[in-house]
Amino acid sequence: MRFALIDNKRVEAQPKQQGICPICSQPVIAKCGDKKVWHWAHRSNASCDSWWEPETEWHRNWKNNYPTEWQETVLFDEQTEEKHIADVRTIHNLVIEFQHSTIKQEERISREKFYKNMLWVVDGTRLKNDYPRFLKGKESLFFTKTKNNNVFIVEFPDEVFPKNWLDSSVPVIFDFLDLSTDSSDEIRKTLWCIVPKQDGKTFVVKIQREDFIKVTLNYPSLFQPKPKPSSIQHKQKIILQPKRNMHREPLIDWIQRKQDSGKWKPRRKKW
Repeated sequence: MRFALIDNKRVEAQPKQQGICPICSQPVIAKCGDKKVWHWAHRSNASCDSWWEPETEWHRNWKNNYPTEWQETVLFDEQTEEKHIADVRTIHNLVIEFQHSTIKQEERISREKFYKNMLWVVDGTRLKNDYPRFLKGKESLFFTKTKNNNVFIVEFPDEVFPKNWLDSSVPVIFDFLDLSTDSSDEIRKTLWCIVPKQDGKTFVVKIQREDFIKVTLNYPSLFQPKPKPSSIQHKQKIILQPKRNMHREPLIDWIQRKQDSGKWKPRRKKW
């Protein structure tokens, strides 16, 4: 973990320090070696959070796109009395989990049920074959264009992505850009998002990295529900509230909009 409590303040690991775990209130010690990112660890090998995994530099780089107070937020379910640390929980209550290591399907489902409003960012460079498989699928006939240039229908998605992510109930974003990769590679620089299945079809959305960060910093979800046609009464437009199961718009307005002025001016009203 990145933060421990010292005098009830969240503190990052420094050599020879000791702190308190924010989730189980047990002592933790600073691990400040040369091979791994500096972090806090329990004195024993056991972890109080069953979903804990060692943090990599890839994790830390992603977390640093968000304020430190949003990072490693402890969430508690009063009904089940479960307590877990979310990688990032924004001020809009969106949980972002950055996943490098392999994860069992049962745990993935459990996390999605526990966090509810969440999305995954998956390290697509962990296994040597993941990116070549994606690239082969993208260049083949598996990717079908839609009216939206950033959205594709993917046939045989299990030939393109790891199978254990295809049935996720929340968006899954693949990041194929590792620390040693040439950042000028447009395909690797781009994030590729699997949208929860609609009508049995697998949709993949192409998202620029900077746009993804801006959306998650400012909105409670990556995709906004598409509103119903408005009704007009007394010459005033009344926007109807969207239903939960309504068709999702592939991207919110400004992802496709060119920002000529360099400034972001949202046009869509927040619900």
